[in-house]
Amino acid sequence: MEPAADSAIAETPLTLRGVHAELGGRPVLRGIDLTVGPGEVVALLGANGSGKSTAVRAAVGQVPVTGGELALFGTPVRRFRDWRRVGYVPQRSTAAGGVPATVREVVSAGRLARRRLRPLGRADRAAVDRALELVGLADRSGDPVEALSGGPEPELLIMDEPLAGVDLASQRILADTLRSQLAQGVSTLVVLHELGPLEPLITRSVSLSAGLVEATNACHPHELETGIL
Repeated sequence: MEPAADSAIAETPLTLRGVHAELGGRPVLRGIDLTVGPGEVVALLGANGSGKSTAVRAAVGQVPVTGGELALFGTPVRRFRDWRRVGYVPQRSTAAGGVPATVREVVSAGRLARRRLRPLGRADRAAVDRALELVGLADRSGDPVEALSGGPEPELLIMDEPLAGVDLASQRILADTLRSQLAQGVSTLVVLHELGPLEPLITRSVSLSAGLVEATNACHPHELETGIL
C-alpha cells in the first residue's frame, strides 16, 4: 500500500518532484520540480526544446514519467481517475479561426476526460457532433467559447501555448476569460513563450532549460477587479 499523501500535497492541484521523462528514448525532463497551488496561475516558460510541452503532457498522463513523483490533487497521475477536475487545451499547430478556444474544442474536452486525455477517435468526434446538435450549438461550433455563458469549470486548467498564432485582440479575450476563472478559484498552468496580455494574471513563472528548472520568479498580479488588459 502506498503511503497517504501529506495534507499539503493533497490540497495541491499539481505537484512534480524530481520528474524525469523521455521521448523516443531521449531524456527530455531531467528532474524538474514544479507545483501549481490552489488559485495560482503559473507560467511555464522556455525556448523550444526546453521541455515545456513534455512537462504538461506528462501532467495529464500523455507522456510516461520515468522517475520522480507527479500527482494531481494528491493522487499519483498513474492512478488519477477524476479527470473532470482537469481541463486541458493542447498545443495547436495553427489557431482555429484566430481564437484561443472554440465551442467544439471545449465540448471535445469532455470526451478527452473519458479517454484520459488521449486523442479522439471517430466515435468520439461523432459524439461531440451529437452533443452540439442536442444543445443547439451545431452552427456555433467554431465560435470562441468566450461568446457563450457558462461552460465546463475544471479546478485545474492546463494550457499549452494558447497564445501561439493568435492575434492581440483574441489574446485579450483569453486574458479576460482566465481572470474570471481565477476569480472562481481555478488553478492554471499555462505554457508561454512570453507573458503578453496574461502578465497581470501570472502569480509565478517557472523557466525551463534543457529539461531542468532554470529559474522560478514570483510575480505580483494586479487585483482582478481592476479590469486591466
